[in-house]
Amino acid sequence: MTRLILLFALVASAIGLFWYEMGRPSPVPASPLAQGQKLNCLSYAPFHGSQAPFDQPLRIADEQIESDLKKLAQVTSCIRTYSSARAQGKITRFADKLGLKVLQGIWIGRNLAENRREIEAALRLARRHPGVIEAFIVGNETLLRGELGADRIMTYLQEMRRRSGIPVTYADVWEFWLRAPELAPAVDFVTIHILPYWEDEPVAAADAVDHVREVRSKVAEIFAGKEIWIGEVGWPSEGRMRDSALPSPANQALVLSGVVEAAKAENWKVNLIEAFDQPWKRLLEGTVGGYWGLFDDSARELKFRWGEPVSNHPKWRIEAVLGIGAAFLVFATAWFSRRKNDAGEDGWGRDLAIAAIALAAGLVFGWAALGLPMEPPEPGDRLRSAGMIALSLLVPMLAACAVARSAPLATLAVALNPQLARHVDFWSLLLAILFAATLVAAIHVALGLVFDPRYKDFQLALLTGPVLALAIVTWVKAPPRSPGMAERVAAALLTFSALFVMFNEGVANWQALWFGGLLVLLALTALRATPAPG
Repeated sequence: MTRLILLFALVASAIGLFWYEMGRPSPVPASPLAQGQKLNCLSYAPFHGSQAPFDQPLRIADEQIESDLKKLAQVTSCIRTYSSARAQGKITRFADKLGLKVLQGIWIGRNLAENRREIEAALRLARRHPGVIEAFIVGNETLLRGELGADRIMTYLQEMRRRSGIPVTYADVWEFWLRAPELAPAVDFVTIHILPYWEDEPVAAADAVDHVREVRSKVAEIFAGKEIWIGEVGWPSEGRMRDSALPSPANQALVLSGVVEAAKAENWKVNLIEAFDQPWKRLLEGTVGGYWGLFDDSARELKFRWGEPVSNHPKWRIEAVLGIGAAFLVFATAWFSRRKNDAGEDGWGRDLAIAAIALAAGLVFGWAALGLPMEPPEPGDRLRSAGMIALSLLVPMLAACAVARSAPLATLAVALNPQLARHVDFWSLLLAILFAATLVAAIHVALGLVFDPRYKDFQLALLTGPVLALAIVTWVKAPPRSPGMAERVAAALLTFSALFVMFNEGVANWQALWFGGLLVLLALTALRATPAPG
């Protein structure tokens, strides 16, 4: 008992110190804005929480939009919108009331009748709010989505210029402007999107500003004589790495500070994406899609202050407490499950193994728990994540029990065959069932990253605790036995997935390397599972 108390104290201290270090604010450049100076422009979408543009019917209260714009009026003098019809058409009215200029978006796509409604709605807004709309942005990444050709877009541009007398432009990722240079004569200025994180070859946060500068110069050279607007540039605060591009609050502050500073120094027209986090985008782009805002979605507060240090884990105290609680449960279940006459020479070895399981679980459990609400809101993903958060606590607890009782990790056959289950220790049986569940969850995540890698998360926090706990059980117990067919198939599938993910993501992506390492370790663990006696 004394030994476990001592080890728990050491593990709890390690977890607390780890999260203290993780929560320490990172320095960022000095504020690019002078006292009272505002941002050039911010993308604004009025959706809160579960609201989304594809909701039918879409109802957004006037008070909601007005409240948002009052906050934005404190930090910017201009907003960019993406649609002119229905609920989003209200934005311009409140912008006029608050003295904000508007880059008025007109959403165009395959539906020609809907395109007509958008155009007519935009023209009505211009008539009702003269002097508020600086320019019409006729279409947003329509070429990227492959919904219309350049000729149809050009027709809409020419119509809006003729009927409104207001400058018009089209906005798309910079590469698609290079593919459709024939649009240039139809616009008053070229509006390009430069998103270093989403590039085909992602750019690290430290190099993002240089990348923006290079791309803008390239486009300006090709479209000489046309003013260049950067219609979208930003960085996500949460989500998975792409190559060396890591979403984080500190990196978001670093990139946006650098872009604003460069825009001031080199006289760029820049619109930052975006004003508020948009949770609905997680359905389309994974976790990262919902976290591009300067303001968070729930509290509607700024994520960082220009020039002030930024913590990547502002809730580190909660993560530490949850982790220490998880470690306590691991030690407690190990203590209550151990045999009364357990005082053998290997007691220290078993207790150290229990401490290692508790440490592995405790370091990541808080991270996993706080990350759960950030998951894409698809029912399947939510169900899997809820199951994995349970596994991230239950597997280390049961693994510690198995170590305390010197019970081996049983094979999948034991977990699935009631007749074999009678021949193994109760704790081995329970752990075998959780082992099977962990394999299913890990393979599900792995195959997602093999077949649909762009928007899938690595689920590091959810997998690390269970995988290390299961591996420790097999290291403590006797030499490996001949693995069954199910274990061999699972191990092969995990190993193939690990190699593919690491190769596909690149060696600069430490999250991919970590994930691949977990898959390989789980594969080796499967091959060391112990069959039932006889």
